[in-house]
Amino acid sequence: MRGRNYYENIGRIVDSIFNNYLSRPGVRQPIFTAYCDGRRVTCDGLSQWGSKYLGEEGYAAIDIIRYYYGNDMYINSAQSVAGVPSSWPGYNLTIGASGEKVRQIQQQLNRIARNYPAIPTVTADGIYGQATAEAVRAFQRIFNLPANGIVDFPTWYSISNIYVGVSRISEPGT
Repeated sequence: MRGRNYYENIGRIVDSIFNNYLSRPGVRQPIFTAYCDGRRVTCDGLSQWGSKYLGEEGYAAIDIIRYYYGNDMYINSAQSVAGVPSSWPGYNLTIGASGEKVRQIQQQLNRIARNYPAIPTVTADGIYGQATAEAVRAFQRIFNLPANGIVDFPTWYSISNIYVGVSRISEPGT
């Protein structure tokens, strides 16, 4: 529930795992999961307080899923996510990083800066320096992400999402 004291933390967790999905060998349809708090809403399987208890006992996420749904459950990660220009590289981009993924982020930030001028533009040279870190921090502040200047998983997809919004939708044909 937006506005509650734990919403931002849950939002960060969801952002960090949003390309993960459950599977079971031999099952082709998506695995249905439901949220049940065990008090107001009950259902077979996973519950909020049962999961909390298991987590406090040291169970990992996959162990909790298997506790409720059986040992043939798996957590998979999608290699690419449709609708974004390019999927997260699998590692954080920070000062000292270089290459095409850095250049892509620099280009996207520069495009976003046209609509959000508080984001400084940078030279899209593929080298993650102080200027790129500051542009990332400005983006993170504007879009309510931890302003650390590091392009982690949630920041990557937030930049991609905003980039798509300001470029592909507002500028047909680009």
